[in-house]
Amino acid sequence: MTISTSRVRTRFAPSPTGFIHLGNIRSALYPWAFARANGGVFVLRIEDTDTERSSQEAVDAILEGMRWLGLDPDEGPFYQMQRMDRYKQVLAQTLDEGLAYRCYMSQTELDALRERQTAAKLKPRYDGTWRPESGKSLPMVPPGVAAVIRFKSPIGGSVAWDDKVKGRIEFSNDELDDLVIARADGTPTYNFCVVVDDIDMAITHVIRGDDHVNNTPRQIHILRALGHEPPVYAHLPTVLNEHGEKLSKRHGAKPVTHYRDEGYLPEAMVNYLSRLGWSHGDDEIFSQQQFVEWFTLDHLGKSAAQFDEAKLRWVGAQHMKLTDDALLAPLVAEQLARLGLEAVSDEPLANMCGLFKDRCATTVELAQWLAMYFGEVSASEEDLAVHVTAAVRPALTALAVRLDEASWDAPGIQQAIKATLTEHSLKLPQLAPAVRVLVCGRAQTPSIDSVLSLFPRATVVARLRGN
Repeated sequence: MTISTSRVRTRFAPSPTGFIHLGNIRSALYPWAFARANGGVFVLRIEDTDTERSSQEAVDAILEGMRWLGLDPDEGPFYQMQRMDRYKQVLAQTLDEGLAYRCYMSQTELDALRERQTAAKLKPRYDGTWRPESGKSLPMVPPGVAAVIRFKSPIGGSVAWDDKVKGRIEFSNDELDDLVIARADGTPTYNFCVVVDDIDMAITHVIRGDDHVNNTPRQIHILRALGHEPPVYAHLPTVLNEHGEKLSKRHGAKPVTHYRDEGYLPEAMVNYLSRLGWSHGDDEIFSQQQFVEWFTLDHLGKSAAQFDEAKLRWVGAQHMKLTDDALLAPLVAEQLARLGLEAVSDEPLANMCGLFKDRCATTVELAQWLAMYFGEVSASEEDLAVHVTAAVRPALTALAVRLDEASWDAPGIQQAIKATLTEHSLKLPQLAPAVRVLVCGRAQTPSIDSVLSLFPRATVVARLRGN
């Protein structure tokens, strides 16, 4: 694979071992935005070498979540399990060039070595028994022991990089033992596969979680041994849940698609996620296009961000207000269908969305409001007792008569209500809640004349008459 590195090339490399949550998807959002902001290429790579835990279902969930948020890759998905021949080719190269060697230390010997080191209060690490050195005699190859392949890590000195989030990071090479890059069964290990992939895919910027910081010095060593300089690294602080714990499946994290099913707009989710570790001054609400235009690695946060569902709801509500009614209508129609109600995505539904969207953070909530237009309503006994009293019942009957003949629009309905109030010596706060309870099934709605105008006339009249 020969790729020009004159363009920015980023990647998202999830492991398909479970559902993808908000902390995971943020590690896709930033490299996607950086590639888009710089006219670059965003690569999707599926790291599926853990065959026992990986599943197609998890892959599908990753693709579905990214598609919903509009994080479409320019290349991929590439699957590591389909690249095994390439990894083995590079493994052979490392052996041929003396960059790696076969190690026959059994697991029992390795465990015993670690126990001795721990007892001596030393850091447990491989001691280089099988590492070939000039003038060194290696042990006899033991029968029945399959060799692993270890990378010859540099001895002495240090490895360092200027991280775009954490600043200068440096590791002493003496802290790094010779890494196993292929297991006894010949399968390559994670750190080796990542390096080969990043070389072949010409990745220029690696933007990922800071749980990978300790992998980075080993990956840099392998990269340089293979004749390549490392990419730019940006290690993102973790995302915490509302209890201050790392956001994870174990600690209550939900799949990204859960928020889609709850009715959050994808633009709202991107807005909220982008602020979990990045900022553009004091801007809180912005479009996906603005996010891409503003995004740089220079404004990534250095501290852990905390998920806040109340803040997510606030961001969701702002985007509901900003979204065109015609765009909301088909989304709400889908939610109504889940409630067993049929609504076409036409002008009346868009008008309904426009009237009620200011009260909602999600399309699910909006559909729940609009359900009264497409199905039966059932007011609570408490609302009926409080609002539909004997004092207002004659006015409700009179209003039904007037509405049966009124001009069927908000001004015409308003005129009928005013005439009824005058006739029965009532105030609007006495009559309007009763009308809302009978027609809408609830005591609070937006302006009553606007709400009623979106119903068929016959429905309003029948509900006021108790039919």
